[in-house]
Amino acid sequence: MSDEPQPQQPNQGWAPREPQAAGEGTAGEGKAGEGKAGEGKAKKPKRPARTGWRRLIPTWRIVLSTCLIGVLLLIGGFFLGYHLVQIPAANALATKQSNVYLYADGSVLARDGEVNRESVGLARISKDAQHAVLAAEDRDFYTESAIDPGAMVRAGWNTATGKGKQSGSTITQQYVKNYYLAQEQTITRKVKEFFISIKLDRETSKSEILEGYLNTSFFGRGAYGIQAAAQAYYGIDAKDLTAAQGAYLASLLNAPSQYDVVAHPENKPAAEARWNYVLDGMVEKGWLSRSERASQKFPAPKESTISTNMSGQRGYVVNIVKDYLVQNDIVDEEELDRGGYRITTTLQKDKQNAFVKAVDDKLMSKLDKKERKVDTYVRAGGASVDPETGKVVAMYNGIDYVKQYTPNATRRDFQVGSTFKPFVFTSAVENHSETQDGRTINPNTIYDGTSERPVEGWSGGRYAPENEDHHDYGDVTVREATDKSVNAVYAQMAVDVGSDKVQQTAIDLGLSKNTPELTPSPSIALGVATASPLDMAEAYATLANHGRHGTYTLVEKVMKDGKHEVELPERRERQAVSREAADTTTSVLRSVVQNGTATAAQAAGRPAAGKTGTAEEDTAAWFAGYTPELATVIAVMGQDPETAAHKSLYGAMGLPRVNGGGAPAEIWGQYTRNALKGEPVTDFDLQLQTGADVTASPSDDSSDEPGTGDESGSGEPDDEPTGDEDESGNESTPGGNGGGSTPPGGETGTGDPSTGGPTTGGATTEPGPTGGGDGGDDSSNGGGTTEGAGGGGDTTGAGGGGDSDTGTVAGIPVTPRRQ
Repeated sequence: MSDEPQPQQPNQGWAPREPQAAGEGTAGEGKAGEGKAGEGKAKKPKRPARTGWRRLIPTWRIVLSTCLIGVLLLIGGFFLGYHLVQIPAANALATKQSNVYLYADGSVLARDGEVNRESVGLARISKDAQHAVLAAEDRDFYTESAIDPGAMVRAGWNTATGKGKQSGSTITQQYVKNYYLAQEQTITRKVKEFFISIKLDRETSKSEILEGYLNTSFFGRGAYGIQAAAQAYYGIDAKDLTAAQGAYLASLLNAPSQYDVVAHPENKPAAEARWNYVLDGMVEKGWLSRSERASQKFPAPKESTISTNMSGQRGYVVNIVKDYLVQNDIVDEEELDRGGYRITTTLQKDKQNAFVKAVDDKLMSKLDKKERKVDTYVRAGGASVDPETGKVVAMYNGIDYVKQYTPNATRRDFQVGSTFKPFVFTSAVENHSETQDGRTINPNTIYDGTSERPVEGWSGGRYAPENEDHHDYGDVTVREATDKSVNAVYAQMAVDVGSDKVQQTAIDLGLSKNTPELTPSPSIALGVATASPLDMAEAYATLANHGRHGTYTLVEKVMKDGKHEVELPERRERQAVSREAADTTTSVLRSVVQNGTATAAQAAGRPAAGKTGTAEEDTAAWFAGYTPELATVIAVMGQDPETAAHKSLYGAMGLPRVNGGGAPAEIWGQYTRNALKGEPVTDFDLQLQTGADVTASPSDDSSDEPGTGDESGSGEPDDEPTGDEDESGNESTPGGNGGGSTPPGGETGTGDPSTGGPTTGGATTEPGPTGGGDGGDDSSNGGGTTEGAGGGGDTTGAGGGGDSDTGTVAGIPVTPRRQ
């Protein structure tokens, strides 16, 4: 071993390596290089360090390691979740709380919450019904896994991108949610649903899962499970359901409340489309032959039979309030049905009772269903709204929820008739419209009232509507045409204004833009649209509120479990039309009550404005009216109790026909008088269109001919029947025989002005009794007439007595007439 110091290697220690020029090196290095042939040539220079944006890009090693770690975490998380999440006991749906519905004063209106369910085995459910549910909800149920990740991702994406809430759940997942979990939309619940579904699918057969799903699903009408649904909709057991019936029940799973075509006849097209989708799916999967599919007809469900705790008006109100809460996104439908809510409505008990009594007194008590088949068709609906607040204070939906399921106050399948005409005039004033020859439209504008006169300025083809009984009125003012409901005038006015503008005005006032048949054409003026009484009450309330519209409300307060108050949407209010347009319309409609087709409404004993209306073929009669404090709409409808088909009301109550100036106006008069009893009588505070406060002289025609309008009489002289909605035949009020104009209440007689009766020996400023009104003697000669030659009053007359049983007035037969 040499005593000389050894040369050190260049890379020993922690000293940094310095770059060297080519060929440089120490002597030692050279010798070392000689001792290790070729070692210097095998070394590679160091890779330069990443700089700039390159540092942000991970290397393939990092990517690979991250993916590997992620997969390991997912696998670990899956196994951990699978072992931690256990299948729980069934939820507490069977012991759910009731919902309590209260009047505005806090008194109990109704309670619901009884769970209508009867669990049955799969063998007691028809194969057709089973296959229909699978076709509607999960066509690959028997072959797919418990979860469908693709559908879940797709549903999440659609929900996140604003395409609406989407379901990505299989039947297994839906069953787990219904039977084991709550309904809240949370990540925790979805994670539990995921693992329980997988476990359940491994531990339970597909048939057991399907059986559980069919017994826990909600079908509407308070029915949980397909057995309860089969009874609720068809009165049969689930084992007897046909393919068509099963397909309809399966359709309900998608939207239980909306697809009930009895409660919501306006939604029948959508329900039928869903029904067809289900049947087509059954064919696609081989569960139904094409020939059987072709023979299927839509199976209309029966009217519901409900337990007696929902009898009277209670059941209607509960369902309408439920719909209101769900449609306004206040409470989820399934969560609401689970109970625990205390709901204070806007309904006022005294007004609700007054509404029911008025319908009973003026309509239902006059029916004889054993002797007259047409009386079995009679139904009534109505709604009453506070114009200032938009609160619905009373509703009438039918004689009894247990006997008649359809809520008549909210149904949208009967034409509103001439109650739509005020919207045409409002639109004319709002848009400063002119006639074809350039005259501004106001209450005194002269129009040609000739029946079947083609409208001018309409490019959509010839349109020439007829007046009632083809009566020609000649030149009449708008005010007269409104009093007598002259179709020819209002069809022309709709064209003068622009039917599209009329449509928009109606929507601005409160009608839904989805109102069936609310389309821009001259016929819009005649009320072919099928709005509900509640829709019309909202629109008339806007007129009463000087053109200011606020969305109606049915609910004052909602509490959950007695401690959590549910937030209600803020009421939106705006000036829908100018005050001038609304108030001028009110002035015209006051004339209808004072001199026109609605004199029976004077029984309210207050300043009132309103309009009568009749649907085609007399299938419905309407009165829409208001005082400064209350807007109320009444409709009497004809419907076959077996087929649900619309029926004419000729002969109902033993009268030739039912029309708006009869029972509807009389109901309105009695209800309004009692609903506002004890409140100060106030007059309308009107700001009118320039010149509207001057009333033009009546036309010569009106002094010689009866004012019959679209809901008028026979066209005979004044001492003969004048029809359903123009009793006087001139500008006078009831109490005379067609003579000169007199104040409401007549010239002679006795009575109490506070109840609408005349004072003794002279005119009074208070409205007097007319045609069956409660403020005077219905049987007195010359004391006023009811509409329709006895339409709705105890007797009839036009200066004389009448015989309502034989359908004659003053000895002249009155025959049914077409609008």
